[in-house]
Amino acid sequence: MIIWLASYPKSGNTWVRSIISSLLYSNDGNFNFELIKKISQFPEKKYFKDFINDFGNFNKIKESWILAQDTINLDNEIKILKTHHGKYTVGTDSFTNDQNTLATIYVVRDPRTLISSLSNHYTLTVDKASDFLMTPQIIGNSKRWEEKETGMQCLLGKWNDHYRSWTKNKNNLLLIKYENLIQNPENELKKIINFLKKYLNFETDNNKNKKILETTSFENLKEMEQKGLFKENVLNKRDDGTVNFFHLGPANDWRDDLNEDVKNKIEKDFYKEMTELEYL
Repeated sequence: MIIWLASYPKSGNTWVRSIISSLLYSNDGNFNFELIKKISQFPEKKYFKDFINDFGNFNKIKESWILAQDTINLDNEIKILKTHHGKYTVGTDSFTNDQNTLATIYVVRDPRTLISSLSNHYTLTVDKASDFLMTPQIIGNSKRWEEKETGMQCLLGKWNDHYRSWTKNKNNLLLIKYENLIQNPENELKKIINFLKKYLNFETDNNKNKKILETTSFENLKEMEQKGLFKENVLNKRDDGTVNFFHLGPANDWRDDLNEDVKNKIEKDFYKEMTELEYL
């Protein structure tokens, strides 16, 4: 059975993945980027290679979502998989089902602060980054992705549709807000520990938890990336090498980046969800 670690891109998924991997797969809580490989991504070509040949054909991919998960779960072990995919049903094909899904950790972030991170990650203007959020998207649908060993098409939808798809069923759901990770990481770690202990057997203590928080802080992750220790780098690096995966973090303030038109457009389109999440 799968515990999904799901989020819209640039919402803190890799940060939470780092915390969980050091919690579950280290003895002392000391994080390194080799640990996150134990939390694989889905969809990924290695899970679909027995079912499809054309990785540019979304119809073939969606027909194999459940088949791939059925195969993953043949060992009857609980595993955690990272995804940016929305929990959608397209035609008669569902991204996942109750037979394959045990629980979900969903990481959400104020869409206004997502703008600068998406702009940095995908090398977009602010206007184009806001359009990205507000327009149904399939990422990984370029020829470059088709030729990569790991790249696969991933259906995002709009930001609010993505959020709703994973959180409309509150059973076995843990919602983590990116902003709370910044403001009170100790409390968010406790939430994660208590949630995962419902499904997994693992040991931790105060010393290990302290080391997890220390070595997975945004500042430490950014420093590790700058030393060349993080390989999941951004799609488009500028010539001067200024694009980093770990971009602004706590220093990201949407008031510095958004003009009134973009801000108002996001707040109007996502009013219901942003109010529910207390972003408005």
